[in-house]
Amino acid sequence: MTQFSRRTFLAMGGVGLLAGCDGAIMGNGVGSTGAAQIDARVQATKSFLFTNYPGTRDLEQKAYGVLYMPLVTEAGFGIGGSYGRGALQVRGATVDYYAATRASIGFQIGAQQYAHALFFMTDAGLQDFRRASGWAASADIRYATPQDGGSLGKETTEIDPVIGLIFGQQGLIAGASLAGVKYSRIIP
Repeated sequence: MTQFSRRTFLAMGGVGLLAGCDGAIMGNGVGSTGAAQIDARVQATKSFLFTNYPGTRDLEQKAYGVLYMPLVTEAGFGIGGSYGRGALQVRGATVDYYAATRASIGFQIGAQQYAHALFFMTDAGLQDFRRASGWAASADIRYATPQDGGSLGKETTEIDPVIGLIFGQQGLIAGASLAGVKYSRIIP
């Protein structure tokens, strides 16, 4: 009975944290979740990215498409999850909107927010992403660190289907990862 009570407590705590994050992100009267809000956040994220990591501008020029996720909120207390919304741009124009979700279980406590961008470096990689009903981040992604961001566009000598860059982390959970993140097309 004691184990069940602890598990129930952890599950309810994780659900409560996610519900709080969901309310903060989805607005619930506080802000809009529509296309205009996502587009404004994507533009601000691109500006931040290109200003702070100039090599990413070259990388965007080489990419067949880029998924910008301007705000992902992650929280956990034993059971955790993350959620964010963003836009897929092809040649600078938004073509689709996506939600990124992830659930996790294990030793974790805290919350953080971060942004990330997925650069689709091959047409096949972009088409696989767009055709999938739910695309999960996997081994096909080469992860870059913000320290690589200054020269990322110039150093891409091998063809990686997808290059992921996580940046702008703020919060109390150590590190951010895209492992296990599922991307789904949405209509904002």
